[in-house]
Amino acid sequence: MTNPAPLAGIRVLDFSRVLAGPHCGRMLVDLGADVVKVEPPEGDMTRGAHPRLHSMALYFAQQNCGKRNVSIDVTHAAGRDIALALARRADVVLENFRPGVMTKLGLGYRALSEQNPRVVFASISGYGQDNSWAQRGAYAMMVHAEMGYIEGESRYHATDPQQEPYSHGDLYTSLECLSGILAALYQRERTGEGQHVDVSMAETMLCVNEHGATNLTGLTEALPLATSASPLFTTRSGRVVSVAFDPTARGVFSQWQRAMNREDLATDPRFADDDARRVNRDALVSIIQDWIMQFDELASLEKALHDGRLVMGVVRSVNEAGQTSWAKERGAVVEVDDRGGGKLKLPNSPWRFSKAETGVRGVPAYRGEHNREVLRDWLALDDAAIDTLEHSEVLSARLPGGA
Repeated sequence: MTNPAPLAGIRVLDFSRVLAGPHCGRMLVDLGADVVKVEPPEGDMTRGAHPRLHSMALYFAQQNCGKRNVSIDVTHAAGRDIALALARRADVVLENFRPGVMTKLGLGYRALSEQNPRVVFASISGYGQDNSWAQRGAYAMMVHAEMGYIEGESRYHATDPQQEPYSHGDLYTSLECLSGILAALYQRERTGEGQHVDVSMAETMLCVNEHGATNLTGLTEALPLATSASPLFTTRSGRVVSVAFDPTARGVFSQWQRAMNREDLATDPRFADDDARRVNRDALVSIIQDWIMQFDELASLEKALHDGRLVMGVVRSVNEAGQTSWAKERGAVVEVDDRGGGKLKLPNSPWRFSKAETGVRGVPAYRGEHNREVLRDWLALDDAAIDTLEHSEVLSARLPGGA
Protein backbone atom coordinates (compact mmCIF):
# COMPACT_ATOMS: atom_id res chain seq x y z
CA MET A 1 0.00 0.00 0.00
CA THR A 2 1.34 3.42 -0.97
CA ASN A 3 2.04 5.75 1.94
CA PRO A 4 0.00 8.96 1.93
CA ALA A 5 1.68 12.28 1.26
CA PRO A 6 2.16 14.50 4.34
CA LEU A 7 -0.18 17.23 3.00
CA ALA A 8 -2.76 14.99 1.31
CA GLY A 9 -6.15 16.69 1.54
CA ILE A 10 -4.75 20.21 1.95
CA ARG A 11 -6.04 22.69 -0.63
CA VAL A 12 -3.84 25.60 -1.71
CA LEU A 13 -4.89 28.55 -3.85
CA ASP A 14 -1.73 30.00 -5.38
CA PHE A 15 -2.03 33.56 -6.74
CA SER A 16 1.74 34.02 -6.91
CA ARG A 17 3.89 34.58 -9.97
CA VAL A 18 7.47 34.37 -11.22
CA LEU A 19 9.61 32.63 -8.56
CA ALA A 20 9.35 33.11 -4.77
CA GLY A 21 5.67 32.22 -4.47
CA PRO A 22 5.56 29.64 -7.27
CA HIS A 23 8.53 27.70 -5.85
CA CYS A 24 6.84 27.63 -2.45
CA GLY A 25 3.67 26.35 -4.14
CA ARG A 26 5.64 23.69 -6.02
CA MET A 27 7.06 22.42 -2.72
CA LEU A 28 3.52 22.21 -1.33
CA VAL A 29 2.58 20.11 -4.39
CA ASP A 30 5.52 17.81 -3.77
CA LEU A 31 4.37 17.39 -0.17
CA GLY A 32 0.97 16.23 -1.43
CA ALA A 33 -1.24 19.33 -1.39
CA ASP A 34 -3.80 20.04 -4.12
CA VAL A 35 -2.37 23.34 -5.39
CA VAL A 36 -4.43 25.39 -7.82
CA LYS A 37 -2.52 28.18 -9.53
CA VAL A 38 -4.64 31.23 -10.40
CA GLU A 39 -3.26 33.04 -13.45
CA PRO A 40 -4.47 36.30 -14.97
CA PRO A 41 -5.50 36.36 -18.64
CA GLU A 42 -2.04 37.61 -19.61
CA GLY A 43 -0.43 34.66 -17.81
CA ASP A 44 2.53 34.43 -15.46
CA MET A 45 5.37 36.39 -17.05
CA THR A 46 7.64 33.33 -16.84
CA ARG A 47 5.51 31.61 -19.48
CA GLY A 48 7.43 33.74 -21.96
CA ALA A 49 10.82 32.52 -20.74
CA HIS A 50 13.21 30.49 -22.93
CA PRO A 51 14.03 27.76 -23.69
CA ARG A 52 10.64 26.21 -24.41
CA LEU A 53 9.28 22.79 -25.34
CA HIS A 54 5.85 22.45 -26.97
CA SER A 55 4.84 25.99 -25.97
CA MET A 56 5.92 25.32 -22.37
CA ALA A 57 8.71 27.42 -20.82
CA LEU A 58 11.01 25.16 -18.82
CA TYR A 59 11.47 27.88 -16.17
CA PHE A 60 7.70 27.94 -15.65
CA ALA A 61 7.51 24.14 -15.72
CA GLN A 62 10.08 23.75 -12.93
CA GLN A 63 8.29 26.08 -10.51
CA ASN A 64 4.74 25.03 -11.31
CA CYS A 65 4.80 21.31 -12.13
CA GLY A 66 1.90 19.42 -10.61
CA LYS A 67 -0.32 22.45 -9.95
CA ARG A 68 -3.76 22.56 -11.48
CA ASN A 69 -4.31 25.80 -13.35
CA VAL A 70 -7.23 28.17 -13.64
CA SER A 71 -7.12 31.49 -15.46
CA ILE A 72 -9.44 34.07 -13.92
CA ASP A 73 -9.79 37.78 -14.63
CA VAL A 74 -10.03 39.04 -11.05
CA THR A 75 -10.44 42.63 -12.25
CA HIS A 76 -13.94 41.52 -13.33
CA ALA A 77 -16.51 41.44 -10.50
CA ALA A 78 -17.57 37.92 -11.42
CA GLY A 79 -13.91 36.89 -11.47
CA ARG A 80 -13.40 38.20 -7.95
CA ASP A 81 -16.50 36.30 -6.87
CA ILE A 82 -15.07 33.07 -8.27
CA ALA A 83 -11.68 33.69 -6.66
CA LEU A 84 -13.36 34.45 -3.34
CA ALA A 85 -15.47 31.30 -3.60
CA LEU A 86 -12.34 29.22 -4.20
CA ALA A 87 -10.58 30.90 -1.27
CA ARG A 88 -13.47 29.99 1.03
CA ARG A 89 -12.63 26.34 0.37
CA ALA A 90 -8.85 26.69 0.60
CA ASP A 91 -6.66 25.74 3.52
CA VAL A 92 -3.88 28.00 2.26
CA VAL A 93 -3.87 31.10 0.08
CA LEU A 94 -0.44 32.10 -1.27
CA GLU A 95 0.38 35.46 -2.88
CA ASN A 96 3.44 37.60 -3.62
CA PHE A 97 1.97 40.86 -4.90
CA ARG A 98 3.05 44.23 -3.59
CA PRO A 99 1.38 44.87 -0.20
CA GLY A 100 -2.20 46.06 -0.58
CA VAL A 101 -2.88 44.63 -4.04
CA MET A 102 -4.90 41.65 -2.78
CA THR A 103 -6.86 43.93 -0.45
CA LYS A 104 -7.78 46.25 -3.34
CA LEU A 105 -9.07 43.22 -5.23
CA GLY A 106 -11.23 42.25 -2.27
CA LEU A 107 -9.06 39.16 -1.71
CA GLY A 108 -6.93 40.31 1.22
CA TYR A 109 -6.49 38.39 4.44
CA ARG A 110 -9.12 40.31 6.40
CA ALA A 111 -11.83 39.75 3.78
CA LEU A 112 -10.97 36.07 3.31
CA SER A 113 -10.61 35.24 6.99
CA GLU A 114 -14.05 36.63 7.74
CA GLN A 115 -15.51 34.01 5.42
CA ASN A 116 -12.91 31.31 6.04
CA PRO A 117 -11.50 31.66 9.57
CA ARG A 118 -9.32 28.55 9.10
CA VAL A 119 -7.44 29.92 6.11
CA VAL A 120 -3.66 30.29 6.31
CA PHE A 121 -2.93 33.35 4.18
CA ALA A 122 0.76 33.57 3.20
CA SER A 123 2.20 36.78 1.75
CA ILE A 124 5.68 37.09 0.29
CA SER A 125 6.92 40.63 -0.34
CA GLY A 126 10.17 42.54 -0.57
CA TYR A 127 10.07 44.33 2.77
CA GLY A 128 6.93 43.16 4.59
CA GLN A 129 3.35 44.32 4.70
CA ASP A 130 3.25 47.37 7.01
CA ASN A 131 6.28 49.67 7.15
CA SER A 132 7.86 52.66 5.42
CA TRP A 133 9.49 50.42 2.77
CA ALA A 134 6.45 48.25 2.09
CA GLN A 135 5.61 49.87 -1.25
CA ARG A 136 9.13 49.82 -2.64
CA GLY A 137 9.61 47.59 -5.67
CA ALA A 138 11.57 44.47 -4.84
CA TYR A 139 13.15 41.74 -6.92
CA ALA A 140 15.88 39.40 -5.77
CA MET A 141 18.69 41.48 -7.29
CA MET A 142 17.47 44.60 -5.47
CA VAL A 143 17.26 42.79 -2.14
CA HIS A 144 20.74 41.31 -2.65
CA ALA A 145 21.97 44.90 -3.00
CA GLU A 146 20.01 46.28 -0.05
CA MET A 147 20.85 43.52 2.44
CA GLY A 148 24.64 43.38 2.07
CA TYR A 149 25.23 40.50 -0.33
CA ILE A 150 26.65 42.46 -3.25
CA GLU A 151 28.80 44.60 -0.94
CA GLY A 152 30.03 41.48 0.85
CA GLU A 153 30.94 39.67 -2.35
CA SER A 154 32.87 42.65 -3.70
CA ARG A 155 34.69 43.20 -0.39
CA TYR A 156 35.75 39.58 0.06
CA HIS A 157 36.83 39.05 -3.52
CA ALA A 158 38.28 42.55 -3.95
CA THR A 159 36.25 43.15 -7.11
CA ASP A 160 33.86 45.81 -8.27
CA PRO A 161 30.25 45.20 -7.17
CA GLN A 162 28.40 42.83 -9.49
CA GLN A 163 25.06 41.07 -9.51
CA GLU A 164 24.52 37.50 -8.42
CA PRO A 165 23.53 35.21 -11.33
CA TYR A 166 20.93 33.33 -9.26
CA SER A 167 17.85 34.55 -7.41
CA HIS A 168 18.81 33.58 -3.87
CA GLY A 169 16.47 36.17 -2.39
CA ASP A 170 13.48 34.58 -4.07
CA LEU A 171 14.31 30.96 -3.37
CA TYR A 172 15.39 31.34 0.25
CA THR A 173 12.24 33.35 0.92
CA SER A 174 10.05 30.73 -0.73
CA LEU A 175 11.38 28.11 1.67
CA GLU A 176 11.03 30.35 4.72
CA CYS A 177 7.43 30.93 3.62
CA LEU A 178 6.93 27.18 3.29
CA SER A 179 8.14 26.77 6.88
CA GLY A 180 5.71 29.44 8.04
CA ILE A 181 2.79 27.84 6.23
CA LEU A 182 3.51 24.43 7.72
CA ALA A 183 3.82 25.91 11.20
CA ALA A 184 0.53 27.79 10.79
CA LEU A 185 -1.23 24.63 9.61
CA TYR A 186 0.13 22.79 12.66
CA GLN A 187 -1.04 25.55 15.01
CA ARG A 188 -4.47 25.47 13.35
CA GLU A 189 -4.80 21.85 14.44
CA ARG A 190 -4.73 23.08 18.05
CA THR A 191 -6.60 26.40 17.76
CA GLY A 192 -8.95 25.78 14.84
CA GLU A 193 -7.97 29.17 13.42
CA GLY A 194 -5.84 30.21 10.48
CA GLN A 195 -3.68 33.33 10.36
CA HIS A 196 -1.67 35.67 8.15
CA VAL A 197 1.93 34.62 7.51
CA ASP A 198 3.92 37.69 6.41
CA VAL A 199 7.38 36.83 5.00
CA SER A 200 9.78 39.41 3.56
CA MET A 201 12.69 38.83 1.23
CA ALA A 202 14.79 41.43 3.04
CA GLU A 203 14.44 39.81 6.47
CA THR A 204 15.06 36.41 4.94
CA MET A 205 18.35 37.53 3.45
CA LEU A 206 19.46 38.96 6.78
CA CYS A 207 18.38 35.78 8.55
CA VAL A 208 20.20 33.36 6.25
CA ASN A 209 23.45 35.36 6.36
CA GLU A 210 25.55 33.22 8.69
CA HIS A 211 27.67 36.27 9.57
CA GLY A 212 24.68 38.50 10.25
CA ALA A 213 25.16 38.66 14.02
CA THR A 214 28.80 39.68 13.61
CA ASN A 215 28.05 42.38 11.05
CA LEU A 216 24.95 43.74 12.81
CA THR A 217 26.89 44.02 16.07
CA GLY A 218 29.31 46.29 14.22
CA LEU A 219 32.15 43.83 13.92
CA THR A 220 33.76 42.35 10.80
CA GLU A 221 34.19 38.63 10.36
CA ALA A 222 37.75 37.38 10.04
CA LEU A 223 39.04 37.37 6.48
CA PRO A 224 39.27 35.44 4.36
CA LEU A 225 35.99 33.63 4.87
CA ALA A 226 36.45 29.89 5.08
CA THR A 227 33.99 29.17 2.28
CA SER A 228 35.00 31.87 -0.19
CA ALA A 229 38.68 31.10 0.49
CA SER A 230 38.35 27.44 -0.44
CA PRO A 231 40.81 27.13 -3.34
CA LEU A 232 40.08 25.74 -6.77
CA PHE A 233 42.76 23.48 -8.20
CA THR A 234 43.35 22.07 -11.69
CA THR A 235 44.07 18.35 -11.93
CA ARG A 236 46.24 16.53 -14.46
CA SER A 237 43.11 15.45 -16.34
CA GLY A 238 42.05 19.07 -16.70
CA ARG A 239 39.18 18.85 -14.25
CA VAL A 240 38.88 21.57 -11.64
CA VAL A 241 38.28 20.62 -8.01
CA SER A 242 37.38 22.54 -4.88
CA VAL A 243 38.91 21.54 -1.55
CA ALA A 244 37.06 22.79 1.50
CA PHE A 245 38.28 25.70 3.60
CA ASP A 246 41.17 28.11 3.63
CA PRO A 247 44.53 26.25 3.64
CA THR A 248 46.16 29.00 5.73
CA ALA A 249 43.88 28.28 8.70
CA ARG A 250 45.71 26.43 11.46
CA GLY A 251 43.72 23.21 11.51
CA VAL A 252 43.33 23.04 7.74
CA PHE A 253 47.05 23.67 7.21
CA SER A 254 47.77 20.65 9.41
CA GLN A 255 45.36 18.55 7.33
CA TRP A 256 47.19 19.57 4.14
CA GLN A 257 50.52 18.65 5.74
CA ARG A 258 49.17 15.21 6.58
CA ALA A 259 47.61 14.66 3.13
CA MET A 260 50.79 15.71 1.28
CA ASN A 261 53.14 14.12 3.84
CA ARG A 262 54.80 17.52 4.18
CA GLU A 263 55.38 18.01 7.89
CA ASP A 264 58.46 20.05 6.89
CA LEU A 265 56.20 22.93 5.83
CA ALA A 266 55.75 23.86 9.50
CA THR A 267 59.46 24.81 9.69
CA ASP A 268 59.25 27.05 6.62
CA PRO A 269 59.22 30.67 7.90
CA ARG A 270 56.58 31.53 5.29
CA PHE A 271 54.15 29.14 6.94
CA ALA A 272 55.24 29.25 10.58
CA ASP A 273 52.04 30.81 11.93
CA ASP A 274 48.59 32.01 10.86
CA ASP A 275 49.74 35.52 9.96
CA ALA A 276 52.70 34.31 7.93
CA ARG A 277 50.57 31.81 6.04
CA ARG A 278 48.03 34.53 5.15
CA VAL A 279 50.79 36.77 3.79
CA ASN A 280 52.25 33.86 1.80
CA ARG A 281 48.97 32.25 0.82
CA ASP A 282 49.78 32.25 -2.92
CA ALA A 283 53.01 30.33 -2.28
CA LEU A 284 51.17 27.75 -0.18
CA VAL A 285 48.44 27.31 -2.79
CA SER A 286 51.13 26.87 -5.47
CA ILE A 287 52.78 24.08 -3.46
CA ILE A 288 49.43 22.35 -3.10
CA GLN A 289 48.70 22.75 -6.80
CA ASP A 290 52.02 21.13 -7.74
CA TRP A 291 51.23 18.20 -5.44
CA ILE A 292 47.77 17.76 -6.93
CA MET A 293 49.24 17.55 -10.43
CA GLN A 294 50.95 14.30 -9.44
CA PHE A 295 47.63 12.43 -9.49
CA ASP A 296 46.39 10.81 -12.69
CA GLU A 297 42.87 10.10 -11.42
CA LEU A 298 40.32 12.00 -9.39
CA ALA A 299 39.63 8.92 -7.25
CA SER A 300 43.24 8.61 -6.10
CA LEU A 301 43.41 12.34 -5.38
CA GLU A 302 40.21 12.18 -3.35
CA LYS A 303 41.57 9.24 -1.35
CA ALA A 304 44.77 11.11 -0.53
CA LEU A 305 42.78 14.14 0.57
CA HIS A 306 40.46 11.93 2.60
CA ASP A 307 43.50 10.48 4.40
CA GLY A 308 44.28 14.04 5.45
CA ARG A 309 40.64 14.60 6.42
CA LEU A 310 40.15 17.06 3.58
CA VAL A 311 36.96 17.16 1.51
CA MET A 312 37.02 17.55 -2.28
CA GLY A 313 34.34 18.40 -4.79
CA VAL A 314 34.60 18.30 -8.58
CA VAL A 315 33.42 21.38 -10.47
CA ARG A 316 30.50 20.08 -12.55
CA SER A 317 27.77 21.53 -14.69
CA VAL A 318 24.19 21.07 -13.50
CA ASN A 319 23.63 18.64 -16.37
CA GLU A 320 26.66 16.56 -15.39
CA ALA A 321 25.60 16.56 -11.72
CA GLY A 322 22.20 15.24 -12.77
CA GLN A 323 23.80 12.30 -14.56
CA THR A 324 26.00 11.13 -11.69
CA SER A 325 25.43 7.79 -10.00
CA TRP A 326 24.51 9.71 -6.83
CA ALA A 327 21.70 11.60 -8.60
CA LYS A 328 20.33 8.37 -10.02
CA GLU A 329 20.51 6.51 -6.71
CA ARG A 330 18.92 9.38 -4.83
CA GLY A 331 16.28 10.16 -7.43
CA ALA A 332 17.47 13.78 -7.42
CA VAL A 333 16.33 14.31 -11.01
CA VAL A 334 12.98 13.18 -12.34
CA GLU A 335 11.43 13.03 -15.78
CA VAL A 336 7.97 14.44 -16.42
CA ASP A 337 5.78 14.69 -19.50
CA ASP A 338 6.91 17.63 -21.65
CA ARG A 339 3.32 17.91 -22.99
CA GLY A 340 4.43 16.96 -26.46
CA GLY A 341 5.10 13.24 -26.33
CA GLY A 342 8.55 13.49 -24.79
CA LYS A 343 10.12 14.06 -21.40
CA LEU A 344 11.73 16.96 -19.60
CA LYS A 345 13.92 16.66 -16.53
CA LEU A 346 13.26 18.55 -13.29
CA PRO A 347 15.13 18.71 -9.99
CA ASN A 348 13.25 16.66 -7.43
CA SER A 349 12.36 18.06 -4.02
CA PRO A 350 15.04 17.12 -1.47
CA TRP A 351 13.15 15.30 1.29
CA ARG A 352 12.77 11.56 1.68
CA PHE A 353 10.20 10.46 4.27
CA SER A 354 10.23 6.97 5.74
CA LYS A 355 6.42 6.79 5.96
CA ALA A 356 5.17 9.27 3.35
CA GLU A 357 5.33 9.69 -0.39
CA THR A 358 6.74 13.01 -1.61
CA GLY A 359 8.36 14.43 -4.71
CA VAL A 360 7.54 15.75 -8.15
CA ARG A 361 4.15 14.64 -9.42
CA GLY A 362 1.83 15.62 -12.22
CA VAL A 363 2.76 17.76 -15.19
CA PRO A 364 3.23 21.48 -15.85
CA ALA A 365 -0.15 22.91 -16.85
CA TYR A 366 -1.11 25.29 -19.61
CA ARG A 367 -2.92 28.48 -18.65
CA GLY A 368 -6.53 27.74 -17.76
CA GLU A 369 -6.14 24.05 -18.50
CA HIS A 370 -8.12 23.02 -15.42
CA ASN A 371 -10.78 25.71 -15.36
CA ARG A 372 -13.66 23.28 -15.63
CA GLU A 373 -12.11 20.55 -13.51
CA VAL A 374 -11.30 22.83 -10.56
CA LEU A 375 -14.59 24.73 -10.61
CA ARG A 376 -16.46 21.43 -10.61
CA ASP A 377 -14.27 19.94 -7.84
CA TRP A 378 -14.05 22.94 -5.53
CA LEU A 379 -17.29 24.82 -6.27
CA ALA A 380 -19.57 22.15 -7.77
CA LEU A 381 -20.36 24.44 -10.72
CA ASP A 382 -22.11 22.82 -13.67
CA ASP A 383 -21.17 23.17 -17.32
CA ALA A 384 -23.77 25.85 -17.98
CA ALA A 385 -22.37 28.10 -15.24
CA ILE A 386 -18.83 27.57 -16.48
CA ASP A 387 -19.92 28.29 -20.07
CA THR A 388 -21.32 31.62 -18.91
CA LEU A 389 -18.04 32.51 -17.21
CA GLU A 390 -16.10 31.64 -20.36
CA HIS A 391 -18.40 33.61 -22.64
CA SER A 392 -18.05 36.69 -20.43
CA GLU A 393 -14.23 36.18 -20.48
CA VAL A 394 -14.03 35.82 -16.71
CA LEU A 395 -12.38 32.49 -17.46
CA SER A 396 -9.89 32.03 -20.27
CA ALA A 397 -7.33 29.49 -21.40
CA ARG A 398 -4.34 29.19 -23.68
CA LEU A 399 -3.81 25.60 -24.75
CA PRO A 400 -1.53 24.22 -27.49
CA GLY A 401 -2.79 24.98 -30.96
CA GLY A 402 -4.25 28.32 -29.93
CA ALA A 403 -7.32 26.86 -28.20
